Amino acid sequence: MLKIEGVDVYYGDVQALWGISFRIQEGELVTLVGSNGAGKSTTLRAISGLIAPSAGAIRFRGSAIGGLAPDRIVELGISQIPEGRLLFPDMTVWENLVMGAYPPARRAHVQEGLAWVYRLFPRLKERERQAVRTMSGGEQQMVAIGRALMTTPKLILLDEPSLGLSPKFVSVIFDKLMEMKRAGFTLMVVEQNAARALAVADRGYVLELGRNRFEGTGPSLLNDPDVKRLYLGG
Repeated sequence: MLKIEGVDVYYGDVQALWGISFRIQEGELVTLVGSNGAGKSTTLRAISGLIAPSAGAIRFRGSAIGGLAPDRIVELGISQIPEGRLLFPDMTVWENLVMGAYPPARRAHVQEGLAWVYRLFPRLKERERQAVRTMSGGEQQMVAIGRALMTTPKLILLDEPSLGLSPKFVSVIFDKLMEMKRAGFTLMVVEQNAARALAVADRGYVLELGRNRFEGTGPSLLNDPDVKRLYLGG
């Protein structure tokens, strides 16, 4: 579904990614882990069109998308849930969700999208008229995921979905990611909680200073002595 080959990314004169390569197959949950500054979020920004690669190729379902505008990439079926959620705090849950249905192809299917989101997150239905700023971090993450689902994405990119959440809501969010995978969504998860992410991943990639360092199945990386020592604290 998604293939990245030899991608370089710069911020001005500073190189952030150095020839990274990986792939995601349809229906997989793939995780990208690494320490702070490894290039994880930059990778998602490149896929989403928020920054253009200076070399290499990004292909989605066989078509080159590197350098396309972000709105075009959303229309093609890639939706990103950014770190920090970036919701509209003074708007209601319902209003934030409906904002996710802005692509022209989705505007006639708002009710269908809301029905799916509310099945996944019943709490959002209960609070659809509540201002997002009055909700907990975990509830806001549900809204952020729901907003992305309103675009009917083929590939969902999640940047630090457990950041700042209580242990209870971390478990809830990861349970919902698995439910989304079972429903047929393809997921790419960038996550500081590497052990939790690798435990649910079909495959994983480890970045170090903007370069590929390790790759393998989730269980194999979780049990790799070098990955344990360098990234899992053991």
